[in-house]
Amino acid sequence: MERLLKLYEHWAGEQPANIAKMEGAGSNREYYRITAIDGSTVVGVVGTSRDENHAFIYLSNHFTSRKLPVPKVIAVSDDQMCYLQTDLGSTSLFDAIAGGRNAGGRYTLSEKELLVRTIRELPNIQIRGARGLDFANCYPQAEFDTNSVLFDLNYFKYCFLKPTGLDFHELKLEANFHLFAKDLTAEKCESFMYRDFQARNVMLDTEGKPMFIDFQGGRKGPYYYDLASFLWQASAKYPNKLRRELVYEYYNSLKHYTEVPSTRHFVQRLSLFVLFRTLQVLGAYGFRGYYEKKKHFVDSIPPAIQNLRELLQLNIFPYPYLMDMLRRLTEMPQFARIEQAAVNRADGFKVAEKNVYKAHPQDGPATFSKYDGSGPLVVRVYSFSYRKGIPDDSSGNGGGYVFDCRSTHNPGRYEPYKKLTGLDEPVIRFLEDDGEITTFLDSVYKLADAHVRRYIQRGFTSLMFCFGCTGGQHRSVYSAQHLGEHIHRKFGVKVEIIHREQGIHFELDAQNGN
Repeated sequence: MERLLKLYEHWAGEQPANIAKMEGAGSNREYYRITAIDGSTVVGVVGTSRDENHAFIYLSNHFTSRKLPVPKVIAVSDDQMCYLQTDLGSTSLFDAIAGGRNAGGRYTLSEKELLVRTIRELPNIQIRGARGLDFANCYPQAEFDTNSVLFDLNYFKYCFLKPTGLDFHELKLEANFHLFAKDLTAEKCESFMYRDFQARNVMLDTEGKPMFIDFQGGRKGPYYYDLASFLWQASAKYPNKLRRELVYEYYNSLKHYTEVPSTRHFVQRLSLFVLFRTLQVLGAYGFRGYYEKKKHFVDSIPPAIQNLRELLQLNIFPYPYLMDMLRRLTEMPQFARIEQAAVNRADGFKVAEKNVYKAHPQDGPATFSKYDGSGPLVVRVYSFSYRKGIPDDSSGNGGGYVFDCRSTHNPGRYEPYKKLTGLDEPVIRFLEDDGEITTFLDSVYKLADAHVRRYIQRGFTSLMFCFGCTGGQHRSVYSAQHLGEHIHRKFGVKVEIIHREQGIHFELDAQNGN
């Protein structure tokens, strides 16, 4: 730290008012927030590898010249073992979306918006950042190649696979590893591969704009890698639906920077890198967890194994022995999937107490609604004339179903029925003999039954059905009356039937405790 203070004093021309060590990142470098007398701050970095520091300094200078959202290096020691950079603040994307992560992947709209902003910005640094970049300055190598792929695959084999005790044929696995590595490196890319693109390495400014840090391990390589690294990070627990949305956002953003492959080709290539990244992180978790006994990495293994299960279900990878071995791996007793109880969010983003909807396990439980469990249900059924407008909903819910009866045969066109309504026997006989209205109501009953049944399950208090015709006298009255009686007879809930244009209001009281 002494060298860092000297560098700061030489740059600032004065001693700092305060210096505080910051939480470390993945490497052995140390970070310090240095506060000047006037309250402004910079970040000081002390590294253990000159080459690693040089890579960051070079990349930062290059990206800054390209006007990319990265910290600017403002002072460097002669030996490049320490340097100063602009302070991007203390709010990381990782911290900003902690609520959704801790709640098992139930992210709020504002958290999703931060993720969308970040994923849209990624192609900017990958494509624009690569232009004019001398990859010879990258650390520890200049390009993503077959050797680096095989290194990571063998890292998985020795640090994760072997410690599990799973029996496998080493030569057959090695042959599939070589095929896999060949496919991953089949397409040459001129983009910058961030390598460690994750939520911890994205800082947010006061407006929520993403800023990128810790890119010193980057190199020339395929842009798929970073997308897979970010979206399939095991601990993030992004739901599949959210992943698909973010892949879509990335793909559309990428179009602004370079020519993109077809959607089918893009998804196929991305799947390869998702599998590769999953094996890569399992190797890291095995080393940090099994060998170094770090609990965080041990706890990260189950969600990573679940990611692997989901990938295997796709059945798209042309590596038969590797796939068979991975299936056997996911079926081992120590990796048996145990359903965890839903965790309520600390910020009040709660989940429903009853699982009314049968959800896919990947989606998690439904969120809590303040309207759940209020009951009992009251159903209101109206008849009305379209000439006088659709009835208002007095419950405040904004209304419900509105059915148009005007396509059915109208008894009001015939003199004997002009002064009668849909409650009178001659009109009822006319409509039922004709048959159009009964066919119409058969479809209405199916919709209404499903809706009423679900509202009762959820404990909702109000549901509204409206039937309109030309005058609100014949067809709409008949339909409203019959639906109201049908619901009351079938479900026993309270039903109010209002024939608005006729000034008639029926109430059918709840039965059987409803």
